[in-house]
Amino acid sequence: MRLITPERAEDFIRANTALSAPPHVPEIALHLADEAHDLWQRTEEELEEIGLPPPFWAFAWAGGQGLARYVLDNPGIMAGKSVLDFATGSGLVAIAALKAGAARVLAADIDPFCRAAVALNARANGVSISFTTDDLTGTDGDWDVILAGDVFYDRVMTESLCPWFASLAAASTAVLVGDPGRSYLPRDRLSELARYEVPVTRALEDAEVKRTTVWRFD
Repeated sequence: MRLITPERAEDFIRANTALSAPPHVPEIALHLADEAHDLWQRTEEELEEIGLPPPFWAFAWAGGQGLARYVLDNPGIMAGKSVLDFATGSGLVAIAALKAGAARVLAADIDPFCRAAVALNARANGVSISFTTDDLTGTDGDWDVILAGDVFYDRVMTESLCPWFASLAAASTAVLVGDPGRSYLPRDRLSELARYEVPVTRALEDAEVKRTTVWRFD
């Protein structure tokens, strides 16, 4: 795998995306893939050659759109708070938190390409976001709010997140989850806050609109 510098990553993102607004969160502009199948369905060998993990950051996923919508519509939840946007991807939810009045936001994603994507998207929206590629699962950063969009798509990941989210919630951290009904969603640990019909790209999902719920992890 070739070393990808931040400059090369930004060049790749600019060349393969266009600045546009997610349909459910038109207040925010993101560098998004024009044709999902062209970027997502490249061969594994090609992605490895250019040092690119699957480009989750290039799409506005339903869970993230729903969670960002909820944050923007309920700014009192974010006002003056310290926020972690876990598995940030494009940075959509982190940007929404800052626009809703959060005092500071840390965007976290283990995909190093996300650093460049979040930086580009933050600049496009006139905000500044701290970023880390550290896996923060199991840590306590003294956050007031944890935001997590579309994180329950994998069994192993869900098994690692649930104890962490539970411990944070028990310590009075607000853990808010956006999810369109992914396979491993732990419904028995969640309380519904809002529900949306979110337009998505048919190339990556099984429908053009996904019913997406924002939950509080209890």
